[in-house]
Amino acid sequence: MAKVIEGLYYSESHEFVRVEGDFGYVGITDYAQHALGNVVYVDMPEVDDEVTAGEEFGAVESVKAASDLISPVSGTVVEVNEALEDEPELINQDAFENWIIKVELSDKAELENLMDAAAYEAMCK
Repeated sequence: MAKVIEGLYYSESHEFVRVEGDFGYVGITDYAQHALGNVVYVDMPEVDDEVTAGEEFGAVESVKAASDLISPVSGTVVEVNEALEDEPELINQDAFENWIIKVELSDKAELENLMDAAAYEAMCK
């Protein structure tokens, strides 16, 4: 069973958000990295780019497949995880630790549209 962490928000497209104050760290879930296999490239937006909930903001490519990244929240990208440019496989080592983008959230109410850990776990079964 893939790891699911309490206290995070989850989307149906297997992204997670870890909220800290007005910021959200967005990445893919452990379930998603297992499904993808060995990650070889992460396509990320630029700092200051706007992301919109439900819309694509990048992609993760593995040996097997490429998968679009769908933002679970709206806001402005304030940081990208530059370590992933050289070591995309960090996502396979710990998907939750190796977030992809940090977003300044423009509408925290959007979080209500996402799943909690229990709901996400049930969806993945």
